[in-house]
Amino acid sequence: MTKLISFSSDISNIELPKKFDYPYNYYPHTLAQIAAEELQEYLTHQNHFSHNFGIKNLESPNALGKMFGVLVVQQQDGTLGYLAAFSGKLADSTQHQHFVPPIFDVLDTNEFYLTTEKQLNELTHKIVSLENASEFTEVRKVYQKTKQLYEKLLADEQSRIKQRRKLRKELGQQNNQLNINEEFYLREYEVYLNDKIATSKKAYQVKQHQIEKLKQQRTNLSAWAQQKIFKKYAFLNYHGESQNLLDIFTDSTQNIPAGAGDCCAPKLLQYAYKHQLKPICMAEFWWGKPLNTSIRKHQNYYPACTGKCKPILTHMLQGVIVEENPLVTLLKEEKEITIIYEDSDLLVINKPHELLSVAGKEIKDSVFSRIQKLYPKATGPLVVHRLDMSTSGILLVSKNEETYKVLQAQFIYKTIQKRYVALLDGVLKEGEGKIELPLRVDLNDRPKQLVCYQHGKKALTTWKKVETLDNKTKVYFYPITGRTHQLRVHAAHNLGLNTPIVGDDLYGKKADRLYLHAEKVTFIHPTSKKQVSFTAPAPF
Repeated sequence: MTKLISFSSDISNIELPKKFDYPYNYYPHTLAQIAAEELQEYLTHQNHFSHNFGIKNLESPNALGKMFGVLVVQQQDGTLGYLAAFSGKLADSTQHQHFVPPIFDVLDTNEFYLTTEKQLNELTHKIVSLENASEFTEVRKVYQKTKQLYEKLLADEQSRIKQRRKLRKELGQQNNQLNINEEFYLREYEVYLNDKIATSKKAYQVKQHQIEKLKQQRTNLSAWAQQKIFKKYAFLNYHGESQNLLDIFTDSTQNIPAGAGDCCAPKLLQYAYKHQLKPICMAEFWWGKPLNTSIRKHQNYYPACTGKCKPILTHMLQGVIVEENPLVTLLKEEKEITIIYEDSDLLVINKPHELLSVAGKEIKDSVFSRIQKLYPKATGPLVVHRLDMSTSGILLVSKNEETYKVLQAQFIYKTIQKRYVALLDGVLKEGEGKIELPLRVDLNDRPKQLVCYQHGKKALTTWKKVETLDNKTKVYFYPITGRTHQLRVHAAHNLGLNTPIVGDDLYGKKADRLYLHAEKVTFIHPTSKKQVSFTAPAPF
């Protein structure tokens, strides 16, 4: 077991966790943190590989941060140690002496993948050569030019016949036999024109067929290789049972994601099971330059992703006693809604943090369900807009459909003014500003959002610093748009304020709560048509 690393720190007085952490929402146990710190020390001083993480120079164009992970394990004699892993490849290699090996090594010269990749590259080279060959380009050019010419001749003749028919109709001289003759003539003319281009068409099709045949060969070979790779990625669980990617994703509505099985957690658990090591706790952290898409900060801990890893880990952790999802536990706690204002048309409420605006898959308790019980005669969608589950503050509720539509229109046309207060985990130099980073859902790690200039929706936030105290900054946020997690991402992202909100367990560090509160709202009352404002002071 050359990959098992002994602790250099004294861990003799640290109590073991009773259960393995819920992988998709946790803060690492002390043992896992110590193992992670020791791995970071190794990364700082190692000379076994060369990789530009961008730690010394964030502006380096070749810099690339990387996710690393540690798994604290217990040997059969009770001795503790830990394993280390990296996601994907590191320094253009899948294997390094300090880290556990991949589930399947695509770069292994004894495996099929490199040979197949070579064949695929050769087919691509042949296709490109044929497509760019002067003989083919000339044949295609002649065929397309001739085809366009004769298509125009046919279209012109059709237009002339149409005009003649129109004129006959206007003069009251319709002639069915003449119409039939014209139809016959058009068919004959089309046959004649097709015959004229037959030679150039055949020459083009012969060359095109050669190319399409090669493309189909490449497609078939690529599909075969992909299926074989999926079978090679076979994962053990604590009971020693094995399932490959095809087995694991059989009943999934999603396609098997690219890179599935190459993350840290599956590698670590696989090595542990193969060597009869009991998993105790785990930690994954980012090392190096932040990403410009999803939020990844140097040395910050991150849970396993839900898209690629959750289906795999659901199998791999069978037989391991795992903590319940802390989010489910948290949402089971009873929280009170405070009514700030009420009339016959609407409610203005103060939503507590960790309460859903509308029911989720696992938790039904929400603002919507409670309002339904309190006002059974109310009609319409009720909840006019939403706040993140972890965000507290003002929420508008309609009692009838007409009120809902009027308030919704104000949100759509951005005439409603909203002010949020947040406590940021750091000090801001500027006093105010604007953040414009387009957002979309992270398909591999829902419900997280990422910055995407290609497919993201416009997201605009203005902000103003209120005060700085104890290395924390209180700010006002004024969201112009209303994207999911907009304020949280705009605060935490390195292209935004680069300072996460205190307690943001998705984009920053966990605390007793998310320090984000919808403090003030101003809108036109649907009935009185007068501007009204409501405030719910932040509880922090």
